[in-house]
Amino acid sequence: MPTHLTVPPLSASNLTSTSSTSTLVASGNDRDGLTLTQLDGMNTTEQLRALDDELVLENRIKEGAENLLHMTLTNPQRQKVESELDMAKNKIDALNRKRLDIQASQIRARQINGTAAASKKSQASSSSGNRKNGLEDRGGEDFRTALNNAIACIKELDTAAKTPTQPSPKDASTSSSGASLRTASVIESDRLRIETMAKLIETFRRHLRVRYELNIQDVLRAVIPCLADPCSKQCRVAAYRVIRHALVEAESVSKLGDAVDWYMIKSLNRDNKHAAEKEQVIKLIRTIVEVGTVKKDGTAAGGTSNVPVSEAVMRAVIAVAEHAEDPFRPICIQTLSEILLIDIDLVARTGGIRLLLHILGEGPVEITPILASAFLHIVDSPRTRDYLSVGTDLELALSAITDAYGKGPDHAERMRGCAKVVQLMLRTWSGLMYFCMDDMHAIRSLIGTLRIPSLETREIILDMFFDLLKIKTPEWYQTFIDGRRLTTEVYRKTPNAPETQSIPLDASERPHQTLKLTDQYLALLIIILTNAGLCEALTSMIEESTTGTSLSRKATLLMAEVLQMANRILPLNIASKIQAIPEIFTMATEYNDGEHRIIGTSVISAIDSLNRNRARLEPMTLKVPGRPRANSVEDAVRRGQRQVEQVKLKMSMQMDDRTFQSSLLETQVMITKDHTKWSFDILQELIEGPLLNPKRLEEAIKGSRFIRRLMQFFLPFSHRFSDMKNERANVKWVRLGCSLLTTLMASPDGVRYLSTEDGFLPQIVKSFAQLDPFNGVPDSDPIFSKKRVADTLTYGYLEMLGTLSKYKEGIELLEKFKVFTAFYHLSELRSREDLIKGIIENLDYNIDGHPRIVLSKALTSSYKHIRLYATRHLGFLIRSSTTANAWTLRLLLTQLYDPAAEVCELAVAFLEEACDDREVLQLVVSMQPTMDHLGEIGHPLLLKFMSTPMGFRYLYDAGYIDREMDMWFNERNIYYVVQVEVFLAKVFNFANISEVGDILAFEGTVPPHFYGEMSKTELGCQILQEKGHFTEFSQFIRQHSHESEDADLILKLKSILWAVGNVGATEGGLHFLEEEEVIPAVLDIAETSPIPSVRGTCFFVLGLISSTSQGAEILDDYHWEATLSPLGTPTGLCVPLDVEKFISIPPWTQRTAESCDTRLIPPTSEHELEVITAIQNLSNTVIANAASRSLAKMKSRPEYRSAFSSAEVFYRALHIISTHRYRLPVRRYIMDLFSLELNEELVGKLKEHATTLKAPPAYKPPRPDIARLSMLGRLGRSRRGSESDDSDEDEALDELSSQHKPMEDQPAISLQPVSKVVGFAI
Repeated sequence: MPTHLTVPPLSASNLTSTSSTSTLVASGNDRDGLTLTQLDGMNTTEQLRALDDELVLENRIKEGAENLLHMTLTNPQRQKVESELDMAKNKIDALNRKRLDIQASQIRARQINGTAAASKKSQASSSSGNRKNGLEDRGGEDFRTALNNAIACIKELDTAAKTPTQPSPKDASTSSSGASLRTASVIESDRLRIETMAKLIETFRRHLRVRYELNIQDVLRAVIPCLADPCSKQCRVAAYRVIRHALVEAESVSKLGDAVDWYMIKSLNRDNKHAAEKEQVIKLIRTIVEVGTVKKDGTAAGGTSNVPVSEAVMRAVIAVAEHAEDPFRPICIQTLSEILLIDIDLVARTGGIRLLLHILGEGPVEITPILASAFLHIVDSPRTRDYLSVGTDLELALSAITDAYGKGPDHAERMRGCAKVVQLMLRTWSGLMYFCMDDMHAIRSLIGTLRIPSLETREIILDMFFDLLKIKTPEWYQTFIDGRRLTTEVYRKTPNAPETQSIPLDASERPHQTLKLTDQYLALLIIILTNAGLCEALTSMIEESTTGTSLSRKATLLMAEVLQMANRILPLNIASKIQAIPEIFTMATEYNDGEHRIIGTSVISAIDSLNRNRARLEPMTLKVPGRPRANSVEDAVRRGQRQVEQVKLKMSMQMDDRTFQSSLLETQVMITKDHTKWSFDILQELIEGPLLNPKRLEEAIKGSRFIRRLMQFFLPFSHRFSDMKNERANVKWVRLGCSLLTTLMASPDGVRYLSTEDGFLPQIVKSFAQLDPFNGVPDSDPIFSKKRVADTLTYGYLEMLGTLSKYKEGIELLEKFKVFTAFYHLSELRSREDLIKGIIENLDYNIDGHPRIVLSKALTSSYKHIRLYATRHLGFLIRSSTTANAWTLRLLLTQLYDPAAEVCELAVAFLEEACDDREVLQLVVSMQPTMDHLGEIGHPLLLKFMSTPMGFRYLYDAGYIDREMDMWFNERNIYYVVQVEVFLAKVFNFANISEVGDILAFEGTVPPHFYGEMSKTELGCQILQEKGHFTEFSQFIRQHSHESEDADLILKLKSILWAVGNVGATEGGLHFLEEEEVIPAVLDIAETSPIPSVRGTCFFVLGLISSTSQGAEILDDYHWEATLSPLGTPTGLCVPLDVEKFISIPPWTQRTAESCDTRLIPPTSEHELEVITAIQNLSNTVIANAASRSLAKMKSRPEYRSAFSSAEVFYRALHIISTHRYRLPVRRYIMDLFSLELNEELVGKLKEHATTLKAPPAYKPPRPDIARLSMLGRLGRSRRGSESDDSDEDEALDELSSQHKPMEDQPAISLQPVSKVVGFAI
């Protein structure tokens, strides 16, 4: 039992039962209980509220009685307390029963009302609509009731706030028992407040409209008292939640003002025991930022809005973000970075930029990418980037790499995190151009770390450059780095290559040869890195060892990749300068220095070996496997293999009778039924060789019965082949069965045998019939059960049937035995999608007939997953076909009308891919499909239609062109910019995102643009000319070419630039650019725009213009050179010859945040002045310890107690920590110095002092008339060895306590050391 609780004086009058009123409990007591008559006059809601109030009262009596029983009582007192406790318990039980009865009656009434309402259709639909709109909650509470309940909660809180819960000075002198009861009343009042606020929050959450109807001033007046220090932390948590939920618009935030600022500051300064309270404060601050932010001047430019958070609160958040051990540090850092993007001036004034830059350099690494992205956004605008200092601020992001020397291997993890940030920053226009300032000093320092021989972590930097340049590292890279020969790797892989190995492509056929937007950016990046000395740094690494290390070989590999990329994506004259690698060739030809010559020749040999073996080491599959090219590097190999196969086949077919009979016996098929004893190799040679001769096959069927014995092995009911395990070693028997059927189909005797003599197909049909539910009782273990198809070679029967479907005779056999009828029945089985997929996948569709009908039936199945699989297989058929097939395209067009959106999207994707072929596109357009129902899904496909004269005419006649042209002019241009920039960001940061689907959909090439596709046809150019859109584009470009403030105008400028670039990328659209003289304007923006992202847009646009020969020639006149293919055609890449002019941003002078005059009038009391001086000294880390000891001694002295209990001094302390940088523990220490509880009264005094103590602008502080201790201690004399810090402090306090005369003017420098005291302008 707590010691502060004592027994109150009890008397008989206190515990006598004198009740004469009938209450809920059939026993008398001295309390006026809640009567049944009173309940009868109330509605159910009021009854429940009255019962709740009575329950609270009885619970308090019960708790008080239980506490008293733990005291020392006399027997009469104990009996009366026990009697009171029993009565309280009985009444609580009665009250609970009554509540349950009322709630049950409410439920019955709702059920009756619901039944009656269900009979009226209009009322039911209205009630349903109201529930959907959130006007009723789960209990049937409508909006009006919810609003009344919320108002009632606010009134309850208001009443509780006006009820005095603190002991008065007079009461404090009474007995300790009274203090105990008052403490209990405070706890009970706190509990009631928490419950009321919980109800109010629940009402807010269920009924959003209630928040808008309530007056925020009433809510604050009721809730703010709950934030006071005497309240529990749970109460403060609930109060912060109520305020947060009540903020719904900027006006409510403005009314909030600074009403809770001091409470939030106090809460943020608390320790981790108050984690829930700090969490709610941070959530409230984030809500204020989100809801209350308003634009300064109506523009949408970043960092130009007003965040309604005071500087005092901002410094409290910054202190939490700066404290490494605080659990809320990450969310505070994220909040500061968000405010940085909205109101950079506020963050700069409060010192937040310095903190965020420090975190960017030091970590934690999990949050540095977020900060890097925020600062890159700041750099993109001239209005905000002048808050940064070039050469010192953002360069902190590189410090983990540039300062790695001497840190050791333990520093590696931090370097890896820094490398990711560097990649992120160098893959954006703002980051690249910022780091290129000051003669690329930052990039040069980054590359310079490769030159440090003793730096063990240089491999991390090399990996960073591999990732930065998007160089993939296949497995054979490690072979080269380990020092093994690449030719060994080639020969090691070739013999063990699987039979399904894809056909290698030559260099002109590789998919990565398709140049993309990312390639254009990488081209510029390679120029910048090589200009900054990357090749020279790699050369210095290679020079370190003559024998070669893994690090030097990795540097050689990076150099080879850079040279390869330069050859592929850079213009010839720029690439040749990079590929010259003069340092390497100089070493190779340096005959006087043997070591250098060895190194040089080794590097050249390694680079040559890499280039020669690259094609063999990187086999790539053909996207559309068609006829092998005659000039392919593998042509000779394939020709030789074909010749060998033809010779072997010819020799085997000319086998004599004796040899043939001997071979049949050697197979062991005629001797034993055990297939494990059969000679598989001889069997395969016979089937694929001699048996292709009709005479030999007839002999094997009729004479030796070899075929009969072999086919019996494959019969389903023989349970030989069909029971074999589905293992890799047994798959060969499936291939053998397919070869056997192929051989039988090659001869009329074989077809006749399958048709009349063999039981293979009849047994297959019977096996399928086992699954048909209409065929009687199903078999307990059917051949084609799910388990058998998955675990045995039963699936091979589907491949064999697919082999038969390749031949006309085979289809006739399948029709004869009604196999297709079985397929049709199987397609209706929902649970056997494995069989349906296997049938679809294995059937051959080259011959028109039942196979195509089976496929079309699957495409229109009633089950979506079957339709999806069939559509995907149909797409693969179209992709693998070398010619345009009308039947496949017609089936795919049918899928565009599927009720499932997923099927439509898949069909559109395959159709769009197929339409890359002009022949297929013409065929699809000729079918004139209707795609209006597809909406956004069908737009890319319709844009492809526009690129052909027939398709454009069809869409123009349908009204699509006019409708879409207006939409693109007004809206879709903007959406196009957002789409391209988001996709580029995802492609460059592939490792940091999870939405792989979007990246696979966007291959890096320029997405089709409406105006670009339109300008590919003569009719499209004519309509574009008539509409006059291009003229408006050119006028906008000239008018807003150097816009740097309005983000909306900047976005529109980008959208118009993309439209102009796509028009200029076509032969027919280039004359529009020439007529309007747009190209010089675009070049001017690219070289002089203050927005790096706009320059980057122009860079990509100029690449589009260079896609045509004429466009490349025009740009060549302006010193922008296009990259050409080996045949001399433009590739769509273009780079400036003067790179420095393009990437240079004009320097700026760092802006200092404007700070308002926050001076206060100095205190008049000497003790107060000493306290404030010591508090100010706590911000100086050099003398902070001495200042804290001084404050501790001051607090222990009686003459200083008034200062630590003064609201004025407390305000001065709060003002100091709100205008200067203090660490979180120091802020907490300062707050704990004062013996004041933060409540409404104290907050009112603080506001009063904020007005009275503020110094006017023209105020000049008086000369100090007292000698105070200097911030740096006792200047002028050194400490004696016997002196300690404590003696210093004692002397300091003695000096501070004594009065001195005003000091006269002293010279700036004196020959004699003096003790001079520095004061503070408060």
